[in-house]
Amino acid sequence: MSGYDVRRVQPHLRFGTASDRYAGWIGQVYAERFANHTRRRKRTLGGKTFEERQVPIASVGDYFDHFSVLELDFTFYNPLLDEDGKPAQSSFFPLQQYAEEAPDDALFLVKAPQAYFARKLYRGGDYVPNDDFLDADAYTRRFHEPVREVLGERLAGIIFQQEYQRVADSPNPDANVEALEGFFSAIPHDDVPVHLELRSEHLLTPNYFDWLEERGLGFVFSHWTWLPAIREQWKKAGERFSAASDEAVTRLLTPRDVKYAEAYAMAHPFDAPVPEIAETDQARDMVLDATALAYQAAEQNATLNVVCNNRAWGNAPDLARTIGGRILDEEEKRRTNDE
Repeated sequence: MSGYDVRRVQPHLRFGTASDRYAGWIGQVYAERFANHTRRRKRTLGGKTFEERQVPIASVGDYFDHFSVLELDFTFYNPLLDEDGKPAQSSFFPLQQYAEEAPDDALFLVKAPQAYFARKLYRGGDYVPNDDFLDADAYTRRFHEPVREVLGERLAGIIFQQEYQRVADSPNPDANVEALEGFFSAIPHDDVPVHLELRSEHLLTPNYFDWLEERGLGFVFSHWTWLPAIREQWKKAGERFSAASDEAVTRLLTPRDVKYAEAYAMAHPFDAPVPEIAETDQARDMVLDATALAYQAAEQNATLNVVCNNRAWGNAPDLARTIGGRILDEEEKRRTNDE
C-alpha cells in the first residue's frame, strides 16, 4: 500500500468513499492543480454555517488512482428522470458526467432515491408521509432503468437507505418484511447487486435477515448514529452475507450516538483525522470491526465494499488507509506465525 492508494490491500476487498469531491483531499487523493478549480458553497447545519469547497467531477480520474469503488449519493435526493421521463438536471447530468470522466474499469455504488424508500420525507420543516413510498413502477422507470443505461457494467450495486424510525412510528417487523417483499418482487434486481440499509434496530429481526437471503439482497453493515456496533449487526445477521451476488457493503458514516450535524461540525473541513473522532475507543472498535468483516468476507468468498465517510474519522482517505494498514499488519502477523 502506497500513500492513500488502497486498491490492492486484499483480493476480496474494495475501498471507496461516500461522495468524493472534497477539496480537503487535495494533496492526498487529488493533484494540486485542482486547488485553482474549486467551487465554494455555504451550508448551514445545527445553526452553524460552513463553507464547502468542491473539486470538479473531472477529478474522478485521480480518485480511481486510489480507490476501487465510489459511492454516489446525490441520486438519493432526486430520481434520474422527472415525472415526464426527461433527464433531471440535479442527478442525471452529473451521473452522466461521472460516466464520461471515470476510467473504463471504475465501479460505482449508487444510492436509490429516498422518494421510493423513505416512509416520511422532510418537507417544509417537518416530516410528512411519502406518497411514493415503495412505488415499484416509478422507481423502475425513473431510476433503475436509466442508471443501468448510463453506468452499464460499471454499476457495482444500488443501496437503499431508509430513515430511522421509532418503534411507535413504524410497522411491526413482520409487516415491514411483507411490505418490502411486495416492492422487491416487483422491481428488477437480478441485473445488479442490491443492498438495504435499515436504520431502525427493532426491524433487524431473524425474519428480516432470512428474507434478505431468500431474495438474494445484501445487508449494509452501517456504523451509524443509532445503530448497534457492526460486530453486533454481524451476530444479528446470523454471521452471514446474504447477497446472491456474493457482494457485501459496510458503510462507516458517523460515530455512534453522535448526530449528523455534530459529526459534520467536528470533521469539517475534512482534510485530516480529527482526534476527538479518530482517537477514541469507539473509532478503534470501528476499525477492528471493519477489519474482522473483511476477513469474514474472504472466508466466505464474498467481496466486501468498505465505504468510508469523512464524518466517521475527520478524513475518509485516512480512515481507509488506517483500515488497510490494519489488515496488512494482520497479514504480516499471520505469515510470521505460520513460519
